[in-house]
Amino acid sequence: MPSGLQSSRLPSSPQWSLLGCGALGGVFASLLTLSGQPTRVLLRDRHRSTLHPGIDFTSLEGHTQLINIERGFISQPGQIKRLLVMTKAGQVVSALTPLVGKLATGVPIVLLHNGMGIAEQVVQLFPHNPVIAGVTSHGAMQSGHFAFRHTGKGETWLGPVNEAAKAHAALADDLGAALGQAGWDEQILARQWQKLAINCAINPLTALYKLKNGELAGPRFADVLQQICVEVADVMQAEGQPTSGDELLRRAMTVVELTADNYSSMYQDMEQSRETEIEAITGFLLACAAKHGIAVPVNQGLYQAIKEKS
Repeated sequence: MPSGLQSSRLPSSPQWSLLGCGALGGVFASLLTLSGQPTRVLLRDRHRSTLHPGIDFTSLEGHTQLINIERGFISQPGQIKRLLVMTKAGQVVSALTPLVGKLATGVPIVLLHNGMGIAEQVVQLFPHNPVIAGVTSHGAMQSGHFAFRHTGKGETWLGPVNEAAKAHAALADDLGAALGQAGWDEQILARQWQKLAINCAINPLTALYKLKNGELAGPRFADVLQQICVEVADVMQAEGQPTSGDELLRRAMTVVELTADNYSSMYQDMEQSRETEIEAITGFLLACAAKHGIAVPVNQGLYQAIKEKS
């Protein structure tokens, strides 16, 4: 038998291993698979006894299909070529900890979660691995057990957290083949701050008042949104990120309009009694504000309100 034919029949490890199969993780796993990039979903061991049907995926256009996807378990991850981490921000470190000592040096770790302050902890856990931060504005909903709906097409950007990550810009091209767009930005920190500002404006308000994103466009929330953005801008400027409250408000309202029919991730988490990402979003902002001695009373109030209701 020719060696080429023989090797083509041998099982190969997936191109992507995806950790975290919530709403957005399920959508990304589906889109990667549909683009011809073999993807494995890594589950926690407690899911071993759970029924694992195929992914029931509904596209932006409303087409539903069943997608067969390989599953693995975090205790026996197999060979990982590139790791895409899409857990909630507060779960990233605990989800990755079982892989310490098992993940080969040089395997890139891509972090796609809301909020900030997590990537630095991952670098400490995996000092010899390229760590890449990402931001995305795609919308997703989970409607049942392994049932996911793509609710909004957005932008996705990746960038290096440490020096080793700079050699992996091509990952953005592969993600772009699945998502329709993905870019590489060496200054990813600026994009992370811009996303944080938008999340500070939209997520707590929609979660507290049980609103679709578009409902923030009414006059009822005009003043509080302005105040949130002014406070965030003050902190960003102190952190070396030039911006203004007006600029952040314009960005936030653009997202509100583009995602008018969507429910924010924090709204969905509150409704499902799941842990929210308030610590990595508004909590991170409050920590930076305290470091610089900046008062952020509106964001502080929203943070307290979410913590009390969660």
